[in-house]
Amino acid sequence: MAEVLVYVDHVDGAVRKPTLELLTLARRIGEPVAVHLGAGADAAAATLAEYGAVKVLTADAPEFADYLVVPKVDALQAAFEAVSPAAVLVPSSAEGKEIAARLAVRIGSGIITDAVDLEAGAEGPVATQSVFAASYSTKSRVTKGTPVITVKPNSAAPEAAPAAGTVEQLAVSFGEKSTGTKVVSRTPRESTGRPELTEAAIVVSGGRGVNGAENFSLIEGLADSLGAAVGASRAAVDAGWYPHTNQVGQTGKSVSPQLYIAAGISGAIQHRAGMQTSKTIVAINKDAEAPIFDLVDYGVVGDLFEVVPQLTEEVKSRKG
Repeated sequence: MAEVLVYVDHVDGAVRKPTLELLTLARRIGEPVAVHLGAGADAAAATLAEYGAVKVLTADAPEFADYLVVPKVDALQAAFEAVSPAAVLVPSSAEGKEIAARLAVRIGSGIITDAVDLEAGAEGPVATQSVFAASYSTKSRVTKGTPVITVKPNSAAPEAAPAAGTVEQLAVSFGEKSTGTKVVSRTPRESTGRPELTEAAIVVSGGRGVNGAENFSLIEGLADSLGAAVGASRAAVDAGWYPHTNQVGQTGKSVSPQLYIAAGISGAIQHRAGMQTSKTIVAINKDAEAPIFDLVDYGVVGDLFEVVPQLTEEVKSRKG
């Protein structure tokens, strides 16, 4: 069976959930070979093997931490040349998509971004995408070269499938452009105790109807009761009510959780483009004609200042 390269997204060896999803999808089309760059390979290897990696290619060098993107592309290209895979899978983060695009250019291959599903096809892997602001689903395959595919978080449920996970060192030669953009400082992100927005299984978002930064505590309260991440519409972010890092939409982050709750969000196309692939969508809005109700699974026509606190209390009582 052909091998499939899986780029590992991790923090000092702690493998993030999107990588486990990629390993699960990779097993549909071949044997996963994980590519782990940077520190923590020993800690990551056991997890990667548990989820199906037959091999773990590792490389550690200061370039991966000290410079942006290009050293990782150099390493992934080295892994590609060493393995000759049937496909390369990368998480659909901002960095992941840049790495994938640069790699595709280097190896002369086609690229598919933001896939939400993956299956084996007679002429190569077939990816499902949600396009035109999620109005349509398409099935696509790369017709030139080895497919490079980025996959959205929450596109598959991680499934353990223990494999050998043999660790091998990857020899990497860095090009002269790899040191072109240096990281000069880092500021740790303040922890909220909530899940990462793009990886969360549940997201609760607030929009213009929240009517002020001070009222986002209602959204946060519901999110915390559900163990969810907090999102915001562009209108709420532009008004300064919530940080831009939490914006969901075409110019913000794309999310695809199991449950998405939109409170006080009208449902403009810009916002829909960032959340329409959510598995179950619930909207709370006092305007029964709001566009958001066109795509929801469950809609509540009512004042969010009455509905959200009641919902929060009901969740807490059931969990208690």
